[in-house]
Amino acid sequence: MKQLFALGIGHNTPVCIDLANACGYDVVGLWHYDDSRTNEIDHGYRILGSFDDLFKSGLVEGNNFLLTMGNIEIRTSLCQQIINAGGHVPTLIHPTAIISQFATIADVGVYISPYVHIQADSEVGSNSTLLSHARVSHTVRIGKSCFLSGGVAIGAYTTVEDYVFLGQGALSISGKVSLIGHHAYIGARALLTHDVPPYATMVGSPARPI
Repeated sequence: MKQLFALGIGHNTPVCIDLANACGYDVVGLWHYDDSRTNEIDHGYRILGSFDDLFKSGLVEGNNFLLTMGNIEIRTSLCQQIINAGGHVPTLIHPTAIISQFATIADVGVYISPYVHIQADSEVGSNSTLLSHARVSHTVRIGKSCFLSGGVAIGAYTTVEDYVFLGQGALSISGKVSLIGHHAYIGARALLTHDVPPYATMVGSPARPI
């Protein structure tokens, strides 16, 4: 198995480790944001030190890293730091996911969970996460650093710009929604029936801004 270090210790860490293991990676140690938990054991893995310790250690270059923190902006920033230091943040696609041969998935930091379905001529940008049972119709573009919660469904011909969050079960209708603007926040089970401007927060069915 290929080796990989995990950054970020929290409730999502074992979920990400499960995904990494399913993709053929062996997690060999954890790194925390500070040194308060160094040498503790979490889910059977030793915490080796802080992020600062990692970047000073010389271990980044040539190694693989799993970013498990929930804050997508912190995750994106750490990803860039790792790449700048010669490390790798591989894309992880669970074996049960169905990805069209005509879809394009960025090779940096994309995490695709079990039973995700991505149809033809769709794209997923770097550092985006798609949780279980998310569905992406054909001819969809998902930008960088997006988060699609479980059960999200993106209708065809939709562009999802960077840093968009979609809550559980959110749905955009094919042919009705052409754009979800950057940094938009879409609530759980929201039904999108028209375009969403940048930074909007949308809730309800049909969805409305708040």
